[in-house]
Amino acid sequence: MPLAPEYYTADMVREFPDDGNRYEVVWGELLVTPSPASQHQRVVARLFRRLADFCDALGTAEAMLSPADISWSEDTLVQPDVFVVPRNQARAKDWASKRDLLLVAEVLSPSTARQDRFAKRELYQSRRVPLVWLCDIERAQVEVWTPDATRPVIERERLQWHPEGARAPLIVALKALFSPD
Repeated sequence: MPLAPEYYTADMVREFPDDGNRYEVVWGELLVTPSPASQHQRVVARLFRRLADFCDALGTAEAMLSPADISWSEDTLVQPDVFVVPRNQARAKDWASKRDLLLVAEVLSPSTARQDRFAKRELYQSRRVPLVWLCDIERAQVEVWTPDATRPVIERERLQWHPEGARAPLIVALKALFSPD
């Protein structure tokens, strides 16, 4: 049996089978996670709906969901749970055109928390993603990261996003976001 490579590329990951796992690579490190739990998906759906409605009204950005192939180099390929890109990039047919993420939200689960908090968050910061939300269902809180932050701001009541051109910010109540119902 051949040994698995120690350094993966985005092209290698794109060749993996569609077996229900999520395959990502950050700076050559392979990240493999199983399908998410239903509560994870409910939080993703709620957050996506709020962001999508807000972006539609804004007119200059579009919210998107994974699966996605966001790649900035040959050794990176990530699938953020929810993300926002400029509208012109969202309309492009290929994933390679979606490079300027305006906001990323990762919903943490036991199998993804370490990767989301460290490797992926550091990648997003290095790519200067203006706002990264790490949504912790278990603690009903969100870690808010900006490109130069060395520690997150912890939000327990609400999230706020006020992109350029918006008359008012998007406000997301965390109690509703994390509700088990």
